[in-house]
Amino acid sequence: MKSTRNYDNATTKKRLKTKPVLVVMSILLIGNLLWFIAWLIPNDTNKTDSEEVASVEGKVITKEQWMASMESIYGKEVLLDMVNAEVMEAAAKKYKIKVTDSEVDLELALIRSTQEGTSLQSYDEKVVRKDIRSRLILEKVLAKDIVIEDETIKEFYENNKNLYNTSTSYRTSIIYVNTEAEANEVVDELENGSSFEGLARERSADASSASLGGDIGYVSEGNESVDEALVSAIQNLDKDKWSKPIALSDGRFAVSMVKSVFKGQSFSYADVKDHIRRELALDQLPQSVTQEAFWKEFDADWVYSE
Repeated sequence: MKSTRNYDNATTKKRLKTKPVLVVMSILLIGNLLWFIAWLIPNDTNKTDSEEVASVEGKVITKEQWMASMESIYGKEVLLDMVNAEVMEAAAKKYKIKVTDSEVDLELALIRSTQEGTSLQSYDEKVVRKDIRSRLILEKVLAKDIVIEDETIKEFYENNKNLYNTSTSYRTSIIYVNTEAEANEVVDELENGSSFEGLARERSADASSASLGGDIGYVSEGNESVDEALVSAIQNLDKDKWSKPIALSDGRFAVSMVKSVFKGQSFSYADVKDHIRRELALDQLPQSVTQEAFWKEFDADWVYSE
């Protein structure tokens, strides 16, 4: 199929920038749950499922009960993620699809540079990269027979170069407090050896980030979802160093720490040509397609089949 349509730059720009984030966010939690449940599986064969894991007023909760509860809540989603990952690997083999580390690097850099990068809270990068790889396989399979002219790709790149000049991003943790005095107390405790993660869980006024040890994901310049004063302070911090109290626009105060820094990049046309081609090709599809659409082709089945 040959593309002759004119693309609305504003609409396509928004889609190109947010589509990878939205897809990845929808499966990252499942991926992390998979890792967590795998960790729960005992390595010691001498331990039984009747092992006590907790008790309340003498009433015992066993590992068997715990695992059964975990399966009832997360089991279907985790298994779905596992099956979909295997289906995509089978599709890659059949259709001779290659996904390189540099392609995954590009997608991850684009995610970090958007304001949605703050959604990557407490996600292990190996899990993120695995999910990006699975998505790229799906997209390459769907886009393989759609032709997009080089001139169209080049035109989009020239009109939207700012998309591919990413800002430096900072993996950031925050402790929010209500007063400057509290913020000073936090700094004193950190200087006396207290754990930033522990203090965030104990003292932060923001329940969401507190539950994650203060982690708010990636922050970069121009991130509209993060207070400007906070962004400015973060940019002047060295890795694993915490800030002085920061006055926020909502009247609260914060103490921040940078866990890692990812330098901004300028991607050339050659770097992003295939990325743009694929995204514009996917824009031609009449509807979205998920991995489940390929189950029949690769004889996939699971315990939840009706």
